[in-house]
Amino acid sequence: MFDMDYWRTELPIQRVVIKNYRALKDADVVFHEGVNVVVGDNEAGKSTLLEAINLALRGQLNRRAVQYELHPLLINVHAVSEFIDSHRQGRPTAPPEISIEVFFTDTPEVALLRGSNNSEKTDACGVSLTIGLDEAFHAEFHSYVAEPEALNGVPIEYYKVTWQSFAGASLSAQAIPLKTALIDPSSISNSYAANKYVMEIVRDYLSKSQSVDLALAYRSMREEFQDDARIKAINDDLATKQGIVSDKVLSVAMDTTTRSSWETGVLPHLDNIPLTLAGKGEQNSVKIKLAIEAAESCDLFLMEEPENHLSHTNLGRLVSHLTERCEGKQLIVSTHSSFVLNKLGIDRVMMFNGESAVTLDDLPPDTKSYFQRLPGHDTLRLILASRSILVEGPSDELIVQKGFRQRHGSLPLEQGVEVISVGTSFKRFLDIARLLKLDVSIVRDNDGDPEGKKALFSDYEADDTIHIHIDGDASARTLEPQIVKANGLQKLNRMLGTAFATDAELSDHMEANKTDTALTLFGHADQLEIPGYISDAIR
Repeated sequence: MFDMDYWRTELPIQRVVIKNYRALKDADVVFHEGVNVVVGDNEAGKSTLLEAINLALRGQLNRRAVQYELHPLLINVHAVSEFIDSHRQGRPTAPPEISIEVFFTDTPEVALLRGSNNSEKTDACGVSLTIGLDEAFHAEFHSYVAEPEALNGVPIEYYKVTWQSFAGASLSAQAIPLKTALIDPSSISNSYAANKYVMEIVRDYLSKSQSVDLALAYRSMREEFQDDARIKAINDDLATKQGIVSDKVLSVAMDTTTRSSWETGVLPHLDNIPLTLAGKGEQNSVKIKLAIEAAESCDLFLMEEPENHLSHTNLGRLVSHLTERCEGKQLIVSTHSSFVLNKLGIDRVMMFNGESAVTLDDLPPDTKSYFQRLPGHDTLRLILASRSILVEGPSDELIVQKGFRQRHGSLPLEQGVEVISVGTSFKRFLDIARLLKLDVSIVRDNDGDPEGKKALFSDYEADDTIHIHIDGDASARTLEPQIVKANGLQKLNRMLGTAFATDAELSDHMEANKTDTALTLFGHADQLEIPGYISDAIR
């Protein structure tokens, strides 16, 4: 974890309010000044959130002015459905419009953006971008909706983009003092797109004189192509076909039109190997680092899943690079990696559900410190699961998995339930569960002191979503004697292929071979009686 002063920027965004933009029908998110780690389930709209921020700050989609990128699918599908239904039911509503508002921290640099021209009519510094019906097409729109049963969408052709400050002034990218960069290497899925993406970053990185030198060198190379003796021989041969394939002379030459610039003809290389032939992890790492270097003057970096295709070691190097190169910037990162989350700051995580983001600022200091020092913990597994069962170790996990499969016919993960081994660090995870109101069950041994172990969790008794499962039989201290008590000596000897004469001997053997025993029982075809306290947690 890094001191937030390290990340301090003079122009942070404070809040974003989004309506009807793609997956986000009505979202309102508050951000920290420095690092913001956005997590959420698939389809929650994390990528859309980053894209919307970039759109409102740069007026661009896919690196082009947004007015040239308008299409019906930009508007939230639920808003479109409501619009269509209202007309078919005879209670027509206005066509849905997209609205993205970005609120800035109040600083002298953004004073000219201050005003009340926002959805809340509050005096604030910020910008808004709206995509709505152009009144110039009022008559055409009414003609379009004249037959409600024929409606199947919104007439995006009649929409216009309004981009202005909260002061009401029209905007250009140059009028916004905060500069932003959206980095999403995961979206580059083919070789041509990957080359184009990287070369666009290279173009941004080069100085004007370097770009001119590269263009001149590329043109010289094309001219040399024409002077090659072999090319001349080929063109001489093609010239003999005049009058056969055309009345004009046919020849081959390199494209010298403006569309054939060096950006399309030059390939990025790593150690003399085209970038697209390098490993996916290396490609993504290069794209991210190069984009950061190219946008060194930016105040805000929006980054989509930096962990893609990277090993744990290389991800660690990349995160360290981010912390070094993004000093003094605001960083908003979406991720599915617990390593990225914990390393950049567990206290800066934002659990995004498509509408709002819950933060972990209120974690107890010792819990924050715990996850910061041990960034390998599966924090995201807990946060993203529909329900979690926390156990002490691998043997407990296997028995819970077996019991779940016996009762529900599938393994827990297939139903969105995570079974996580946390050692004795239950309370650290419960602090997160309490803050986010996560459905979590604890399964642990009583260690011969049931009441004492239950008392350890007394602080969580009032939390409706937290459930503690500890057996009250002090004579069955751990998992193994609990299994013996529930199944009997004869049955377990058969399942384990042993021949012990007493329960105590069998229990001792099982405790001395905890994981092997649990693996054997997990894989055995026979039904295993699951101890009651574990069965209660499986529900």
